[in-house]
Amino acid sequence: MIIDDGIVFRQAEEKDACTLVALYDGAAHWMHEQGIEQWKPGDKDSAHFRAIMREGEVWLASDDDGHTIGAYELWWSDEEAWGIQPPVAGYVHRLMVEREAAPAGTGRRLLEHSERRIARTGRERARLDCVSTNPRLLAYYQSAGYRVVGELPNKVGKDGRVYGVILLEKRLDQLTLVNPA
Repeated sequence: MIIDDGIVFRQAEEKDACTLVALYDGAAHWMHEQGIEQWKPGDKDSAHFRAIMREGEVWLASDDDGHTIGAYELWWSDEEAWGIQPPVAGYVHRLMVEREAAPAGTGRRLLEHSERRIARTGRERARLDCVSTNPRLLAYYQSAGYRVVGELPNKVGKDGRVYGVILLEKRLDQLTLVNPA
């Protein structure tokens, strides 16, 4: 467990899978209400999050009272979007914030935590992708220091839906590792 300025980070365990599903569904509902076509409620179940816990990492963020306020997935490869790559990066997925409970800036704090976690493994880059139809999210990641390094116009989702993603990357070799992760 890591406490970072009032946010408690811990790696998710199997017992947290239902919490993660609820967090995902809440974020998907919020996106839908905002007119953002990206996540759909019910697309990720407990089995999805348990599989990611086995293959990568899932981190939960809580407030001082123990209420979950966010989470993210950290993968060590992402061949589907990035192809086969040398092990120089960590791949951030499903950055989720509990809109009703999270203080302002929680999303950025989750992103910073993921970057420190990646850097601590000796990897020099954080990578992520965002759907090309979400310019607000693209601007958010760029304001956090990510730069566009490519685009995958025909990514195929698990449901067979084809959509475009923009590939983003941030160099971490200059990152100062002050807080543990």
